[in-house]
Amino acid sequence: MVRKIIPLITIFISTGSFAQSKTDSLMLHILEQAQSAVSKQVLQDPKTYRLQIIYTQINRNLQNKPSFKNYYYHYNVNDYFNPASMVKMPLAFLSLEKLNRLKISGLNKFSAMAFDSSYPGQKAMLRDSVAEDGLPSIATFIKRAFLISENDPYNRMYQFIGQEAINKTLKDKGYQLLRITRQFMGFNEEQNRHTNPIRFFDKQGKLIYDQPAAYHQKPFDFSMEFKIGKGYLNKKDSLINEPFDFTKHNYVPLEYFQQLLQSVLFPSSVPIKQRFDLGKNDRNFLLQYLSQYPSETNYPKYDDSLFFDSYVKFFFQDSTHRMPDHIRVFNKVGWAYGFLTDVSYVLDIKNNIEYMLSATLYANKDGILNDDKYEYETIGLPFLNDIGRTFYRYELSRNRKYRPKLSGFGLIYETRNKNDKRIGIKQVDN
Repeated sequence: MVRKIIPLITIFISTGSFAQSKTDSLMLHILEQAQSAVSKQVLQDPKTYRLQIIYTQINRNLQNKPSFKNYYYHYNVNDYFNPASMVKMPLAFLSLEKLNRLKISGLNKFSAMAFDSSYPGQKAMLRDSVAEDGLPSIATFIKRAFLISENDPYNRMYQFIGQEAINKTLKDKGYQLLRITRQFMGFNEEQNRHTNPIRFFDKQGKLIYDQPAAYHQKPFDFSMEFKIGKGYLNKKDSLINEPFDFTKHNYVPLEYFQQLLQSVLFPSSVPIKQRFDLGKNDRNFLLQYLSQYPSETNYPKYDDSLFFDSYVKFFFQDSTHRMPDHIRVFNKVGWAYGFLTDVSYVLDIKNNIEYMLSATLYANKDGILNDDKYEYETIGLPFLNDIGRTFYRYELSRNRKYRPKLSGFGLIYETRNKNDKRIGIKQVDN
């Protein structure tokens, strides 16, 4: 029997501050089928690799309405992992929601923006060289954040929403344990509380919205400490022989990311308070760029030999760097400090299957952080690819009471302009 989705607040109460790791027997059965030596190595020692996996099974009823059930492997809400670029996903959702809620005539995701500076360390931004019109906008930031996971777009969306609103809005939606405290700019705690003044303009250059600088006064609760590793390199590249302190870093449990993605893909499957205030066009825009490939995109135009189709599709990133024609993956990934994370919805139109898969692991054999000696290529990515294929094979063989009728989301993807002679972008900060 399929379990109905329950509000997040119920889940949070059941996983209190002394939560134990949760593993379901179905997950053990599926993961036994993982074939590679790397997978066997990681699965034999999940604690060392700080491995957590959530498999979300989707079943449709006779009316084709989906229901969702999560299965867990070593999931623990208190087992910290660094979310890295994963936090770009909720900020993209919040940015579009904020634009809608401002209800200002002519203001939308394509409106030109100008970032000023009002506090030490802040950087102004008046132009965006990768945008078609050369001007910053929320639309271009979302593209850059999703297509290859660029960092500055995250900073700019953080500045637009504001630290206080980011955390209050997400907590109001039920994500009580979440903490988004930092920009990717090397700022200290006080600098991260301040956000830039921003102006929006229409196509004629007329000012349509002037947002003043903001400051978040309320302190965060850092009573739960997160320290990892046996040493780290400081800003002077000196080795400090003590664990790296993540206590004041961004903190988002893996299940939150799964629920965030589900709430935009299938809004009616989650409680009303958990949904984002998005119009149809905004939601379709998010879904398009969560699943579109760099090789399909004209602005920004990335060098697709470097930023190949599976570049941010970890569960399908094999040596071919190609994606199957009949599969689209709607997802967000993150990688930093030895952690790799992918939260995905997989849609296979040819075989009529769909499911969600979320996983994070830590690949840092020497236990030293900030030394850029992580086993992403030898452990992390091969493992995620192998378990991704394992769950896909399981879904291909899984019996369903009602075969789903899948036709995607009616999205129209771009086609790269073959007559465009611009050189593709080769260097990014991600």
